[in-house]
Amino acid sequence: MKQYEVDAKFLNSRFTINCNGRLVDLSQPEVMGIINITPDSFYENSRIDSIDGVLKRVEEILEEGGSMIDVGAYSSRPGADDVPEEEEGKRLWPVLSAIRNHWPDLLISLDTFRGGIAERAVGDFGVDIINDISAGSLDDSMFETIARLQVPYVLMHIQGDPQNMQKNPHYSDVTGDVILFLAQKVDHLRSMGVSDIILDPGFGFGKNIDHNYQLLRDLDQFKMFELPLLVGVSRKSMIYKYIGGSPRTSLNGTTVLNTLALLGGARILRVHDVREAVECVNLVAKTYGSLDIGNSVVGR
Repeated sequence: MKQYEVDAKFLNSRFTINCNGRLVDLSQPEVMGIINITPDSFYENSRIDSIDGVLKRVEEILEEGGSMIDVGAYSSRPGADDVPEEEEGKRLWPVLSAIRNHWPDLLISLDTFRGGIAERAVGDFGVDIINDISAGSLDDSMFETIARLQVPYVLMHIQGDPQNMQKNPHYSDVTGDVILFLAQKVDHLRSMGVSDIILDPGFGFGKNIDHNYQLLRDLDQFKMFELPLLVGVSRKSMIYKYIGGSPRTSLNGTTVLNTLALLGGARILRVHDVREAVECVNLVAKTYGSLDIGNSVVGR
């Protein structure tokens, strides 16, 4: 397996994140349940169009063993329509208010690439984590916002944007290119005083099927950052476009890829199917005793 290197200045061991004054330990993996309040998310069963539906789904996620949720109001599926910032906020604010009123201590991640949305979500609703699919590339204010708010930030790799990212994505070496991209972004964030960073290779975001599986095969290479790694492969096209079917029939494939992600060092699994992901975490942990294994399993 090819080995990748980045300058030591990019590295800093952090497997805890500070969420509104609470230290969250990610030394063992956690499961993040997806809450889609969009009418056009790629997996139709995940779409929720009412506050009551959201509250019911959050309760299910917690009962099934999820420890955090990720709320999004902007579909990032390939070719999705752009949603104006005003509409994104209109969808989010009542939902975040209702969730926070019911679960004051719940860890809430917000899936947004807009600094203005992040600012209000943290300030008015106590959102704990900002999950940005664009790594700051779709809103120049995002890094400054994160530095000011001092909230954990999910830094995800993307090539292009949701409207064009799957139009012939190209890399000289996808793993090396993604590592370099993230290293440069981490360095920029740290220069601004941001320390709580979670990395996401961005499966399906400007990658073809081969790119996605090379990244999954090389996942343990990201351990060089010594930062928590989030993986989101749940029911994505890298599964059903390869083995057949649709998002609806891709639960088994998702579990297989989640298992490989855990063996590669993932600390957060972002999923639609929480119970199955929690079982996956528990069974892998039972087998190996610890999930702090990196390349001790993968690649040997």
